Amino acid sequence: MDQERISPRLSVALTAYNAQRFLAETIESVLAQDFADFEFLLLDDGSTDRTAEIANSYAARDPRVRVISRENRRMPASLNQLFAAARAPLVARLDADDVCEPTRFSRQVAFLDEHPDHGLVGSQAHAIDETGRRVPRLDAKVPCAHEDVLAALPLYNPFYHPAVMVRRNLVIAAGGYRDAYRDTEDYELWLRLSERTRMANLPEVLLNYRWHLGQTSSRNMAGQARKAAIAWLAHLERVAGRPDPTEGLAVLPPDDLIEALFGAGSWEYVRARVFKEISSAPAVREGDEWPVALAHARTRSERSRMRRIAGSQLRAGRPLVALRILAALIGKHLNSSGDAPS
Repeated sequence: MDQERISPRLSVALTAYNAQRFLAETIESVLAQDFADFEFLLLDDGSTDRTAEIANSYAARDPRVRVISRENRRMPASLNQLFAAARAPLVARLDADDVCEPTRFSRQVAFLDEHPDHGLVGSQAHAIDETGRRVPRLDAKVPCAHEDVLAALPLYNPFYHPAVMVRRNLVIAAGGYRDAYRDTEDYELWLRLSERTRMANLPEVLLNYRWHLGQTSSRNMAGQARKAAIAWLAHLERVAGRPDPTEGLAVLPPDDLIEALFGAGSWEYVRARVFKEISSAPAVREGDEWPVALAHARTRSERSRMRRIAGSQLRAGRPLVALRILAALIGKHLNSSGDAPS
């Protein structure tokens, strides 16, 4: 057998669940890359639509495409299976609704070849909607240099997960993705990798990142932010040389056990980070899902932020949304038993 087929330079890891709407466009963007020495691992995670049929049709035409079909196990288990099956030293992540620019793989492979001290590299991305049109207001620039990535990690996830290329051996050595952090499993893994290697983002836009209502990020903002906050607390424990209280857990601890595991002040940190992240989300800023943010607002400064959101709704021509937010704030103030210091 051809040695190049046994050991490609790159493995592309894509998980797909009921992805028939965008899958063909995503696959085409991979096969159109100007870097050709890759295997394309496409895991069908128990889809009930035409996902497997579409994937297998491409596998029949291009020997680089390998399809894995099995029952639904969700993202962390799927990604760990793909990393275990990968035959290349580098793995490029991709989601089933995003679109790669033609130079993505060549630029990222070249960076990792030139920077052996870096184990992970991402890129900038353009936001696109369900029709493929640019949505510039949803673009978010991510930091490039390792030091800037480290500075961002306490605040937010500084990588687009489907834009990342990583050294496979580092992910395996770190223990892979953790199911307890499902929906924020990438951020939690980046924290563990930051303890082992340098990481960066390229300044170029190499991915078109699709925003649509079916995304996890729109459905579970508060849950994601809570898990991210706990991931940061666990990272601090490891950095301090103490055991990670969440290692090996199937699910993360409930709110009333946070301080028992991480110490005094840890629960307030989690709550405050949840508020900060969800109150900054586009769905809240633009008038939807603001009750999720309000439910986590405790301090005077946080309620002031909600009043500013109400003001922005009024200026945007949505007076009813603004009035609902202000009425809810008044009710919350009357029913509160006291504020934390602002």
